[in-house]
Amino acid sequence: MPTLQDHPTLNDFQRYVAELERERGFEEQTATDKCLLLGEEIGELYKAVRHAEGLKVDPSSRIGEVEHELADILIYLCAIANRYGVDLERAFRRKEVLNHQRHWVAAEQDESATAVQDSS
Repeated sequence: MPTLQDHPTLNDFQRYVAELERERGFEEQTATDKCLLLGEEIGELYKAVRHAEGLKVDPSSRIGEVEHELADILIYLCAIANRYGVDLERAFRRKEVLNHQRHWVAAEQDESATAVQDSS
């Protein structure tokens, strides 16, 4: 059984997930399979957050813990990255360089919506 060291890097997580998949017989699943499974986990996260926030949920449905659903999402994210040979840490750092060049401003109202409001 693979083990994950204390204070792992993203690369450590990716290696761990690859080892888990080999051990559990999931290495034949495609990137498409993993994306579909990731989508299901994201839905489970939404339901867990709804429950945690006190919103109505179907009590007969399975409601997981936010932390467990986030962990499942990380596992699938690593699995997808592994199938494409993406180093998540490097990808994250590269994307942040681009994000730091972006500028964030408040959205302005659409002029046509303003004109309709002014005429009422």
